[in-house]
Amino acid sequence: MSHHPISRRNFFQHIVAFSEGSKIEQVPAEQADVAAEMFPSGELVISGGLNPYAGTWGKEQAAHLLRRVTFGVKKSQLDQLVAIGSASAAVDAVLDVPQTPPLPPVNNYNSANFTDPAVSTGQTWVNAMYNVEAEGYRIESWRGWWLDRMLHGGADIQEKMTLFWHNHFATRTEAAFWGRASYLHNTTLRQHALGNFKTLVKAVTLDPCMLIFLNGFLNHKSAPDENYARELQELFTIGKDASNTYTEEDVEAAARVLTGWRINFLNATAYLDVNAHDTGNKSFSSYYNNTVIQGSTNAEQELDAMLDMIFKKEEVAKFVCRKVYRFFVYYKIDATVEAEIIEPLAEIFRNNNYEIRPMMEALLKSEHFFDAYNKGCFIKTPLDLALGVLRNFDKSLPAPTPYDEFVLRLQINYFCNNLQMLPGDPPNVAGWPAFRQAPAFYRTWINGDTMRNRNIFSDLLSFAVLLGFGDLQLNHIAMASQSSNPSDPNQLIDDTLRIMLPMPISQEKKQLLKSILLSGQANDFYWTAAWLTYLANPNNPMAYEAVWFRLANLHKYIMNLAEYQLA
Repeated sequence: MSHHPISRRNFFQHIVAFSEGSKIEQVPAEQADVAAEMFPSGELVISGGLNPYAGTWGKEQAAHLLRRVTFGVKKSQLDQLVAIGSASAAVDAVLDVPQTPPLPPVNNYNSANFTDPAVSTGQTWVNAMYNVEAEGYRIESWRGWWLDRMLHGGADIQEKMTLFWHNHFATRTEAAFWGRASYLHNTTLRQHALGNFKTLVKAVTLDPCMLIFLNGFLNHKSAPDENYARELQELFTIGKDASNTYTEEDVEAAARVLTGWRINFLNATAYLDVNAHDTGNKSFSSYYNNTVIQGSTNAEQELDAMLDMIFKKEEVAKFVCRKVYRFFVYYKIDATVEAEIIEPLAEIFRNNNYEIRPMMEALLKSEHFFDAYNKGCFIKTPLDLALGVLRNFDKSLPAPTPYDEFVLRLQINYFCNNLQMLPGDPPNVAGWPAFRQAPAFYRTWINGDTMRNRNIFSDLLSFAVLLGFGDLQLNHIAMASQSSNPSDPNQLIDDTLRIMLPMPISQEKKQLLKSILLSGQANDFYWTAAWLTYLANPNNPMAYEAVWFRLANLHKYIMNLAEYQLA
């Protein structure tokens, strides 16, 4: 059992003002009543490590699970998980991902300015021949397709897990400028997202997108290219955390194992050019027990032998489990977390032959995952922020024409790019800094520019219909109607905050929110009367506007709170 201060969830003066390594932090005065009520001793107690969570199961716990395994809480999905009845069964449900592959993206980019010569509107382009003029459009079509999947996905982990592996095996569309390769790489990650990690590593090694991105398709016995061989060990399997690790000679030997793989650009598959493959023996260092991989013309057999060698190292499981922890729980891994969470989790991973699902099941079902200390403790990624707004309001992205659909999704992805997270284009092979770069980690997402743009996005959606962006309009009245009693401003605010915020807020903030609904009046009846009048006359413009403007301002204010930036 370990003790921790309530530091993770305290914003004071500025959202980036998290104190690194501090044991006690000042609680803002406006939150003091909440902190005192929740944690009378001034400290949180984390217990149980990976012991299965057996506490209360309700909306708070289900919402926490949804925030971590999807891109935001939908009321319908929250109710769905709550109704399951227990944390264990709910985690089983979110790990039960769809087995049927999704339909591929289609040409929605044909317009007066450009027409794909090989693919008509509404037809898939994923099997079309490479066309340098069309590839940029196809890439954005794929990116919009993935955005749709993240937005409209069910109450399961599939797309969040696919994003995790996209960050782990990072590639960039700018380097592999080929829509089909980006789509197939994404498909590989989704297919193996909860499968076997070793199988996934092999699939990525021979993936055309990765072969292009790290020059694997140019790797020749006369001049072995070390790019992928290095990242295979440094970023994908072993990592750099251990003091005793692989050597430069191991990188050179691995590069020789990987020589000769080429891409068939007609069908987007990898094949071996035997004449380019180094058939000599490859000797590895004492770190790998001086393993010698026998050279041959069977390069795939050599690859399997090298992966067998790498996966014998216990550090592989620890390295991956640390990355999973930072992505789904919290960035800081101290000695207690390493001993009580990472090491036993890694043991589960190894004992299950590197099957991903048992490891994820143990983490998501644990007392540690559901502890109050781990709720609302990290800054939302740009995708969690942008898609979370839309998911909170159960917003789809309709468009009158396929090209309008293409443009709308392009605009949202462009916004995410401005916030430093464009799906398909992590900054480099190491992925986004927020998941790996100490000491800032998640705080990397927030600066003066990105914080302003985050608020601009939620402000825009709050009043989209007034600004001429009707396709992005949030339905404020539908959101309020989800409340168990929308005519009661207190219940309405509680129900709304449960969807939109990961933590309680002070009574003072709640009073301020209520004053928006009451238009500054003192009596709750001012809101109740307005709501009931609207229900009796929904087609009356004055009755509609009386509730719409108050709700729009309420939701805008909530999304401008520092707490809304947390998950």
